[in-house]
Amino acid sequence: MVSAVIKTGGKQYRVREKDTLLIEKLDLEPGSTAFFSEVLLVETAEGCKIGTPLVEGASVTGEVLEQTKGDKVIAYKFKRRKGYHRTVGHRQRLTRVRITNISH
Repeated sequence: MVSAVIKTGGKQYRVREKDTLLIEKLDLEPGSTAFFSEVLLVETAEGCKIGTPLVEGASVTGEVLEQTKGDKVIAYKFKRRKGYHRTVGHRQRLTRVRITNISH
């Protein structure tokens, strides 16, 4: 089975065909095709191609399943005896993608 390491959203993901992964938000509608051209490594039965830094001619395509949000993260700042406290919440927007094809 073919696997690859792709880079998107400042992070790296190891993917195989039919894998489902959550990545940082892509501006694509559900049902559309996502194209990842930053492929760092491709592993096949014959061997492994390592990019310097990218593998030439390699690409990964996937199908966008949904746009969603991650868990809420609470940041709380507090300084004792000063009456200072601040609460900030954040929910990262995410895209769920199913990998359909790895071309090398």
